[in-house]
Amino acid sequence: MYDRLAELPLVVDEYALSSASLDTSSDFTRVTTTISLSGDGETGRGEDVGYESDDQRRFQDAFGDGILDLMGTYTLRSFSNHLDDLDLFPEPPERAADRHYRRWGFESAALDLALRQADTDLGAMLDRSYNPINFVVSTRLESADRLDEIRTVHPDAAFKLDPTSEWDESLIDAIAERGGVRVLDLKGHYEGTDVDAAPDPELYRRLTEAFPDAIFEDPALTDETRPIMEAVRDRLSWDAPITSIESVESLPFEPQWLNIKPSRFGTLESLFDTIDYCEAHGIRMYGGGQFELGVGRGQIQTLASLWYPDGPNDVAPGGYNAADLPEKLPTSPLTPPDDPTGFR
Repeated sequence: MYDRLAELPLVVDEYALSSASLDTSSDFTRVTTTISLSGDGETGRGEDVGYESDDQRRFQDAFGDGILDLMGTYTLRSFSNHLDDLDLFPEPPERAADRHYRRWGFESAALDLALRQADTDLGAMLDRSYNPINFVVSTRLESADRLDEIRTVHPDAAFKLDPTSEWDESLIDAIAERGGVRVLDLKGHYEGTDVDAAPDPELYRRLTEAFPDAIFEDPALTDETRPIMEAVRDRLSWDAPITSIESVESLPFEPQWLNIKPSRFGTLESLFDTIDYCEAHGIRMYGGGQFELGVGRGQIQTLASLWYPDGPNDVAPGGYNAADLPEKLPTSPLTPPDDPTGFR
């Protein structure tokens, strides 16, 4: 697919950076940067979803006045090659993954701009149809009350939840009783973050018993947890390690499911090559989010609509992440666009 996009012409006359922030239901303030590339009367946008707020502000302060060497005439491929030669960080990032997140912000903006300059959209370029998008609501829980709160807005909401070691048997039972849990994210591959989760064989066992239909994402495999996870390997999925085809091929099990988060791939080429690979190997996909606050949310919804609309997509409208839920929010499935343009 990437080869069908790579030679799209692209003209960049200027760029701009803008900030967004939101107090989330997970008790942190999310900060992201929208990257706008403009040329030939059109503007393409992407979103840097790196999680370090100070790093985002340094980026905006240091490069917000247009000093990055981006202006010129390209193809999508040559623009990506040009990004290889630029340091997009005024100071080294705090986490290695942030380089992928920022690169994705620029590459997705370039795709959006190139499609708009060609007066077309992603689906038309790749002969794919837009479909209604099933989504789940992702949240961390200390009690089941948040699920009840979400269902006052969306009575049929399904969920992607992050179990923690604090989940005792009574909480697990209360969550299971409410139903609708599609994905349990064990976060066994995070290191040095606020959401790291050490492997807990007793928790893993309780979860597999209480949620016999749920997908288990990113388990940490140890001598104690591996037998538990092998028993449900047809329902195992992977997220944090997935950045390329090579990362898929290095998984401990041949995957049945993958969570596709485009920002983890960094480049359009790596993303579309991996989607190609999944389709060729019968790997089921669903979309993942990164608390996007701007155009990035519409872009992950676009990908879900075109490639995996029926999956347990963690692409819910951003209002579901807010500490205080709005009274009215779209419900699942989301309606695809009637007149799509660009990549959003």
